[in-house]
Amino acid sequence: MSERATFADAASVLQSDSVMADLIDRHGPLDMTPADNEFRRLVVSILNQQLSTASARAVRERAFDVLDGQVTPDTVLSADQDALREAGLSDSKVEYVRNCAQAFQERDLTRGALDEYGDDAVIDLLTEIRGVGEWTARMYLIFALGREDVLPLGDLAVRRGIDELYGDGDASMARSEMRAIAESWRPYRSVGTRYVWQAYESE
Repeated sequence: MSERATFADAASVLQSDSVMADLIDRHGPLDMTPADNEFRRLVVSILNQQLSTASARAVRERAFDVLDGQVTPDTVLSADQDALREAGLSDSKVEYVRNCAQAFQERDLTRGALDEYGDDAVIDLLTEIRGVGEWTARMYLIFALGREDVLPLGDLAVRRGIDELYGDGDASMARSEMRAIAESWRPYRSVGTRYVWQAYESE
């Protein structure tokens, strides 16, 4: 993969979009450094599935307490499953995080190992894990692998955020319209997406 871009590189492209320029001014620069612990970040995305930001944070804090703050494949697989359920994980999410732990033990899914894989290939690989859908795989691309040009329109907050920022308020925009808007963000659609999230969550 190419050398990692800086925020200045991304901002120089995104600021050609007046809405993005305003968001950058309002929220300041983003830290584009990917997560240190790729497995932990995948577990975070699993826990975030279908929950509000506040609810997901609360469940995550309790679950990580069960793991004594050490979020690794070994600690997940050795954790008391009832304790994870008491922390707020559903039966399915307990299964999903264990599936991810087993997948990480069986193969190398870290940044270095996936560096030569394109985004679509990474999504195909990750979605072989039961519990990892396309949304979760795209979160992994953005936050664990640091991929810079991901547009996760499967995320409701992203769609609502784009609609509020760029729509006329009369009707929801089609995904094709959203993709067209985000064309000007290339090759930094991940960064543009993160500003959309910030704007939506700050409302």
